[in-house]
Amino acid sequence: MEEKNYRIESDLLGELKVPAAAYYGVQTQRALNNYHISRKRMRDYPDYVVAIAYVKLAAIQTNHALGVINDEISGAIEQACKELIDGKLHDQFPVDMMQGGAGTSVNMNANEVIANRALEIMGHKKGEYQYCYPNDHVNCGQSTNDVYPTTIRLAVIRLNKQLVASLTGLISSLRYKADEFKEAIKMGRTQLQDAVPMTFGQEFNAYADNLEEELLNLERNVKLLHEINMGGTAIGTGLNAVPGFAKLCAANLSRLTGENFISSPDLVEATPDTGAYVSYSSALKRLAVKLSKFCNDLRLMASGPRCGLHEINLPAMAPGSSIMPGKVNPVIPEVVNQTCFKVIGNDTTITFAAEAGQLELNVMEPVITECLFESEIWLSNALDTLTEKCVLGITVNKEHCIDMVKHSIGIVTALNPYIGYKNSTKVAKEAFDAGKSVYDVVLEKELMTKEELDNALDPKNMLQGHKFSYKDRDPEK
Repeated sequence: MEEKNYRIESDLLGELKVPAAAYYGVQTQRALNNYHISRKRMRDYPDYVVAIAYVKLAAIQTNHALGVINDEISGAIEQACKELIDGKLHDQFPVDMMQGGAGTSVNMNANEVIANRALEIMGHKKGEYQYCYPNDHVNCGQSTNDVYPTTIRLAVIRLNKQLVASLTGLISSLRYKADEFKEAIKMGRTQLQDAVPMTFGQEFNAYADNLEEELLNLERNVKLLHEINMGGTAIGTGLNAVPGFAKLCAANLSRLTGENFISSPDLVEATPDTGAYVSYSSALKRLAVKLSKFCNDLRLMASGPRCGLHEINLPAMAPGSSIMPGKVNPVIPEVVNQTCFKVIGNDTTITFAAEAGQLELNVMEPVITECLFESEIWLSNALDTLTEKCVLGITVNKEHCIDMVKHSIGIVTALNPYIGYKNSTKVAKEAFDAGKSVYDVVLEKELMTKEELDNALDPKNMLQGHKFSYKDRDPEK
């Protein structure tokens, strides 16, 4: 007789067919039947699977140390958890990221996979739960309401490390370009109008400094995720967890992951609290806002090439038009801009989801999870793309830029210390109205000697402070 390709499992709602080869069980199967929303699966996020495996490993080690689970079962569960951490059986986590139940499907998916793998390790068949039960053994002393938020926190912390590495890479590339462009002079602008000269080195160093602040901000906010509510079980009262579980589990999770997790001093408060997610998402949004502004600047500086600023050249990555020959678009900054918009939108979703919590639990954590993961991963990928395919290949049109500086009305600002603001204003207006250069107007009005003027308007001299003061001159001359 041909072997069945399914097995029968049962739960509160009755019996259900589960694929015979599957390590997941009946509650995971119900989730597969119910949720077809995002079509993004838990298995699509390896750090997510690894995170819940670490949480379950810390829990079983805690229960074993406290004498709740015997050596044989705890040993098998430990081995199953370690296999997940090593990347095995990730395909057995097929539940949709968007789901109801406050993450119960995620927790049960892990409980079932670990239980069935532990059964195999002990020499039993999948589904022979009398020897190792998903709820009674793998989930002992736990609830979705403490496992799920702890898992989210660990996964976000792990993804944050990649984000920090990607951001550090972009900052390093900006420092490199700043050094390369330290002698390249350009016109600084405020409100899109000519302001005063500066170097591209100063500009790119400023971009690097601006983004470096976000490394510190991410570090500040990721620390908030290290307070966990393991041991609080359903609503934070610790029902069904043995005394000492909470603190020992936090210590075990810290030892296993190398992170400094602490058990919340008030587990009832910690269970529905999503404030740490809001704060961390805000840090992601702040990074996205700054990153998008930087990309806006790149697109402006590279505009043209004949009828725009044309200060810099971005690497040509793709033909820019299906109808306009020769057109090349700034596609890398554009795609990073759009990534940033997505992150900003995700932050809004997280804000609404955090606000929607009621009483002792926030059931909207699945959408918070999806948005946090998406923002971190998209930002990491965008930062890497921007670094490798754009920033490192930027070149400066030096002669064009210095020519713009020399012919700019804005350089009159450098004459303030010599001829005073009022005279500088008159010079600027006359130069603009008559189509003359600032240089020529100053000499015509005999406001400065040619030697003084050449020195004052030397672009390099305009990049530093002045010892000379207009107080030594008659401002009405």
